[in-house]
Amino acid sequence: MIYLDSNATTQVHPEVVEAMLPFLTTHCHNPSSGYRAGKFVKKAVEAAREEVAALIGAKAEEIAFTGCGTESNNMVLKSLARVVGRKNSRVVTSAIEHSAVLRPCEAMEAVGFEVLRCGVDEEGRLRVDEFAELVDASRPGFASVMWANNETGVTQPIAEACAIAKEAGWGFHTDAIQAVGKIPVDVREVPVDFLSISGHKFHAPKGVGALFLREGLRFEPMLRGGGQEGGRRSGTENVASIVGLGKAAALMREGLERDGHAEVRRLRDHFEERLVGEIEGVRLNGSREHRAGNIVHASFERCEAAGLLILLDEAGVQCSAGSACMTGKQQPSHVQKAMGYSDERARSSLRISLSIFTSAEEVDAAVEAVRKAVAKLRSVQGGGVGPVVVYGG
Repeated sequence: MIYLDSNATTQVHPEVVEAMLPFLTTHCHNPSSGYRAGKFVKKAVEAAREEVAALIGAKAEEIAFTGCGTESNNMVLKSLARVVGRKNSRVVTSAIEHSAVLRPCEAMEAVGFEVLRCGVDEEGRLRVDEFAELVDASRPGFASVMWANNETGVTQPIAEACAIAKEAGWGFHTDAIQAVGKIPVDVREVPVDFLSISGHKFHAPKGVGALFLREGLRFEPMLRGGGQEGGRRSGTENVASIVGLGKAAALMREGLERDGHAEVRRLRDHFEERLVGEIEGVRLNGSREHRAGNIVHASFERCEAAGLLILLDEAGVQCSAGSACMTGKQQPSHVQKAMGYSDERARSSLRISLSIFTSAEEVDAAVEAVRKAVAKLRSVQGGGVGPVVVYGG
């Protein structure tokens, strides 16, 4: 099998597995325990916290471990909502956010918050001028804009959006789940207030995430109990996975420092060049300049993505047509619709996401599989594109 769905989830790095194993076997102790074995485990958790902090340029005490990226997003959005209150307040986000931001915002809207969704241009980038108009300094509020889009990989003008929100006296959160570990992210250079992380997007296990909370800011915890994570997220820590997250963060930081992702970008570019050069009617989607290095997002004229996915799966190639969290939905991607794409173009799009484990041989084999699948589907489908079942992060 050729796995090209790393934005849905990544392979756990072998060194991460190795780091985790002792905490799944020998070191089973609760890090809150007072005896030496518990303190040893606590030390491992704190070492992981330091590694996650180092990956984004934060202080260790500004990192709280969570169960996943969705929890991180919900924690901070619900805290911000409680802090600003409903009276005369405004929430601004983008039209291309992941459902882990859109759904909480819809819940706020249902109880009386004014929620506004800023548009994006045809390249999938936030319209900064529109964003500035929506942020109202005369009212309490907060904003949330993702760092990199989970479907297209397009990176957003986070520094500009953050500066606009800060000038208005608003809190600013970014869902950086598809950015951290893949591109440089530094909270010293871009002074966001809150930032969400998910481990399984950069070779840590599923079921562990983190939230950056800038020191000195008010935060209302969603989970209250024993006071773990500095009172920000109660509950006994998932030690083995936290250790794995720390190891993955260290590996990704080392890779970014030596530009270890250059090969991923080269393979992505090679993939795109072959698709466009060898298959008629291929359109590459999203900004060519502002994007993460691992995603090929393309539309195939006169093809239904759902059919392509079936044929590719049969050929041993695993990719997706959008977000894994939207599996089974029958409507076109809200991200591509926000970019102004037609239903037909949106329903004919594939997201092919590589990782540091993707090989050149796999890329070339996958291009061949896509070429054959497109030819076969066009031969039987004719004109028009039907509804797509959206698969795959």
